[in-house]
Amino acid sequence: MKSFNIRTFVAVSVFSAGAYLLMMLNFPLPPFPNFLLVDFSDIPTLVAALLYGPLAGVFVELLKNVLNYFLVGSATGVPIGQIANFTAGVAFILPVSYIYRRAASKKGMLLGLAAGTATMALVMSVLNYYVFLPAYTLFLGAPAMSAPETKALVISAILPFNAAKGVLMAVVFMLLFLRLRPWLQKQAVARRAA
Repeated sequence: MKSFNIRTFVAVSVFSAGAYLLMMLNFPLPPFPNFLLVDFSDIPTLVAALLYGPLAGVFVELLKNVLNYFLVGSATGVPIGQIANFTAGVAFILPVSYIYRRAASKKGMLLGLAAGTATMALVMSVLNYYVFLPAYTLFLGAPAMSAPETKALVISAILPFNAAKGVLMAVVFMLLFLRLRPWLQKQAVARRAA
């Protein structure tokens, strides 16, 4: 996002609204606990990051989660879920955006999506162990899990869930990317010429 013009702000707002709507269409994956939900709201975020730069993607993630907190709320009263969603989204889109900017090809996109999936799964495993799960137990007044219980939950559910979520998003985005690639390249050329 080299130039913060009105057109960029409008585009970021539109992508944020689309991401928020997709966030509302969340669903659980059967083998994982019901509190782990998949949504495809990172797809518009990733498109924004590819079109306008990684900072635009971060803004879309932020606005989507702020909208979700104010319109839906949080079971704890504190936006722990929204902060976790924001962190997961940023951990996914930044590697994809960075790698695709270095290697703007199908192979570069596949490599970026693989790196984004791995980064998201690892970052969210560590943060769930040290931050998010303890925060949920604190704010919900639930009994605290022991370190072995927390580790078991992270290894058996959170790590594979985020890996599966990343793979699902990568497959959906790659199908979309194959159709959008000429348009994305045209937009990149137009921005460089401006």
